[in-house]
Amino acid sequence: MQTHRDLRAWQTARTVALGIFRANRTFWKPAIAPAFEQAGRAALSVQLNIAEGYAFGASASCTRHFRIAYGSAVETADLLELLRDLDAIPPADLAPLVRLNQECQACIAGLLKRRGDWRRPAP
Repeated sequence: MQTHRDLRAWQTARTVALGIFRANRTFWKPAIAPAFEQAGRAALSVQLNIAEGYAFGASASCTRHFRIAYGSAVETADLLELLRDLDAIPPADLAPLVRLNQECQACIAGLLKRRGDWRRPAP
């Protein structure tokens, strides 16, 4: 039986969330604590909204949660960029998270395309 944990989108989202939480534990500094905390919340939102959307099956609620997950993945990308610009996480630790987050966004877009509900966000 397939579950939400079998979705590549969920797997990459979970890896990104774990990576951010681990980086927070290792590289945390008071001055950048809000950025780390928000990055953790955004990444966790991606993972949990994919799980919750999957639980709704073929419904409008599923699509809504997948869209929220996509938005949270975009937010995560911006926060990872901010952490990079603040030199908060070494590039060797940050690059895999950025790459996986991009993959996660693509996977979520694929889920939405399959549902016939993918509209590319305006630039």
